[in-house]
Amino acid sequence: MNLRPIFRGLFALTLLVCLNVQGATQSMVVYKLATCGCCLNWVNLMKANGFQVTVHNVTDTTVYGRKYGVPDALESCHTAIVGDYAIVGHVPLSEIRRLLKEHPAAKGLTVPGMPVGAPGMEEGTRRDAFSVVLVDAAGKTSVYQSYGQR
Repeated sequence: MNLRPIFRGLFALTLLVCLNVQGATQSMVVYKLATCGCCLNWVNLMKANGFQVTVHNVTDTTVYGRKYGVPDALESCHTAIVGDYAIVGHVPLSEIRRLLKEHPAAKGLTVPGMPVGAPGMEEGTRRDAFSVVLVDAAGKTSVYQSYGQR
């Protein structure tokens, strides 16, 4: 029995499934200040990396973080919603992908303030140390990932 046609068919099917999964886009809604250029830089990074982004220019972003349980002390210049998570501030793409992959019981991630060198806040090679903070389902916070100074 010649199994080559069966194996070719299985290979082609596997390839199509892989391409479909890789091509899937994740929706993201961003609430940002209209005048904030660094937020636009961050949004463009998300778009360039496969997120389907809808942007709403607002006069106050804190209400959106609060709605999703992010404490005011952890706010920043924009709030994004991805699935059931709030992404507040200049959270790196790798941490958003990690959050979506691990899917912890959490309210979201935040990078408080606007640290130089965080995504969208680039200024040459300088990068201030900053932490990505996880806000868990109970509202408790912990460091999800730290980034050192350069």
